[in-house]
Amino acid sequence: MTLSGILAGFALLSLALVFWQWLAARRFPLHRRNPLTGPASGISLLKPLKGCDEHTEDCLRSWFVQDYPGQLQILFGVAEEGDPACAVVRKLKAEFPRLDVELVICRERLGPNEKASKLAQLEAMAKHELLVVSDADVRAPADLLSNLVTPLLDGSTSEALGTSGSGTAGDLDQPAQTMDLVSCFYRFANPATPAMHWEAVAVNADFWSQVLQNASFRNLDFALGAVVATRRALLAESGGFRALVDQLADDYQLGQRLAQRGRRLGLCPVVVECWSAPVGWRQVWRHQLRWARTIRACQPLPYFLSILNNVTLWSLAWVVAAGAIPALESHTQAPYEHGFSMTFPSVGLIASCLLAFRMLLAVDLQRRLSPSSPSPWGWSWFVPVKDLLQVAVWAGAFLGNRIEWCGRRYRLHRDGSFSED
Repeated sequence: MTLSGILAGFALLSLALVFWQWLAARRFPLHRRNPLTGPASGISLLKPLKGCDEHTEDCLRSWFVQDYPGQLQILFGVAEEGDPACAVVRKLKAEFPRLDVELVICRERLGPNEKASKLAQLEAMAKHELLVVSDADVRAPADLLSNLVTPLLDGSTSEALGTSGSGTAGDLDQPAQTMDLVSCFYRFANPATPAMHWEAVAVNADFWSQVLQNASFRNLDFALGAVVATRRALLAESGGFRALVDQLADDYQLGQRLAQRGRRLGLCPVVVECWSAPVGWRQVWRHQLRWARTIRACQPLPYFLSILNNVTLWSLAWVVAAGAIPALESHTQAPYEHGFSMTFPSVGLIASCLLAFRMLLAVDLQRRLSPSSPSPWGWSWFVPVKDLLQVAVWAGAFLGNRIEWCGRRYRLHRDGSFSED
């Protein structure tokens, strides 16, 4: 088989993999509500903070107005008194005086992962058995907590704590089953620059559908860090957040450690939003590279194989090969005999159809995740741009171990731990 034929095979395989993602995403009951109907256990919400922007107050406020019938304790953690987020928390605390809210100065830096370090200190102050952890930039719908903890409370506490064996992939569309850890999908809510639109395609079209694709053939064994809910006893069983202070992917490691103990991990159908201040290409590149190197450290072989689902890469490579090989053969006295032969216009037409189908599926996935957002069609042309940029990110993931996070430089180690560079 010629190079052109091999690349044609890769192009078709990539489309098949992307179509599989789309099918897995369609199967999941995204946005379905399954609110709590029984007794409401108390929840301790842990929110590590660092700095703020124009969206921080609205994001934090969304947790103050949760429609949850049980007791809610909110613990905000900052590293120092002078953090700008302190003023936002104090303002909201004064606005909602009846809520159990505390601003905690987490002075100890227990490890390079500042988020996990703050969470370890907040964990010790939690009053309730149910713990919810959320990033600072997350804006939650008012019914999130009620829906999020339902899978944790379906059944008695003793039965839930004694559950063994991870849920099967089929459990993903039955969120009311008893789970030991539940996390949420999230959408990038405000892409304001071309660079942010690149990241929006990566998050709003590809990431969540790839998670479901992964879960369609094996048990879910990792958590998604935007919002995670679990029980305090189970967290302690896995070493608590203190055991994660040197891990870059603290959410992934938390899910892994519970799954390795036979606990069941699930996904909440309610989607939260992540809001960010406008950033440019440099900041987005650094974030994407850090994310890629993190995934590579956690799942090296799956991440290496992820290049196979890049429809744009393989389609364009096929077109280039189909045009270049005949040109090369015309300069030889003995043309290369090959078993796979198509005219260049035919290859171009088929490749164009593959790219169009990829764009269509990506737009549909973005609309499915964000049905109330403006139509993504205006930026649909950015889907192949994202694919090509992702090739550079994929290569960069294997070409270095240094990352930048919150203005600090670190070195990533093979076991997923990291240290200051």
